Amino acid sequence: MPEGPLPVARRVREYLDAHPPLGDALRAGVANHTAMARKVAAELGIRQLEAVVAACRRYPRGRGEAVGEAAVRRVLRKSRIESRSRVAAITVQLGADVLQRLGDVVEELLDENLLCRVIQVSRGTVILVDEDSVPRVTRTLREGQVVRVHRGLVEVAVTSPESIEETPGLLRLLSGLLATQGINIVEALSCYTDTIFLLDEQDLSGAIATLTKALA
Repeated sequence: MPEGPLPVARRVREYLDAHPPLGDALRAGVANHTAMARKVAAELGIRQLEAVVAACRRYPRGRGEAVGEAAVRRVLRKSRIESRSRVAAITVQLGADVLQRLGDVVEELLDENLLCRVIQVSRGTVILVDEDSVPRVTRTLREGQVVRVHRGLVEVAVTSPESIEETPGLLRLLSGLLATQGINIVEALSCYTDTIFLLDEQDLSGAIATLTKALA
């Protein structure tokens, strides 16, 4: 005999499992269940909104998942948010010559206590600096070595206690929460105690509100 239609709860659970940012928002308690249910019901073509709301409220919280979430929550309650405006991301070609040319200016910026983060990626290097420092970086390089300069960015950093290094899931949770709010993450990195997001300027207030709610 052919199987009947899947129960609403199972369809909702499978949909949320396939869309981690939505599931993370529900687990973090920062999503409105009715609003989430309307979205899920529309996506799945389900008319029984109340049943979808109930499924969202009961979204799986297994023991292992609950323990992991509790650990992340403990870290978040001890974290703080810092932001910096007028940030630029300079993408440069990969190569020893490029890194040698960058050495002096990176040292100068750090000595002056100015923003300077150097991130090695598979096809080049990304340097995060204050917008005013862009000319100091680009003029040290030869023509063609600068791939792109992205201005008009903000940096939002969540600084946590050292236990974050042994607590999996924080970056996934926070990036998922930002995604549910339609906030595009230009760059993201997790280093030592800091979880750092590089965003467009217009997303700063929304990101701060979302992350602040997560830390509460």
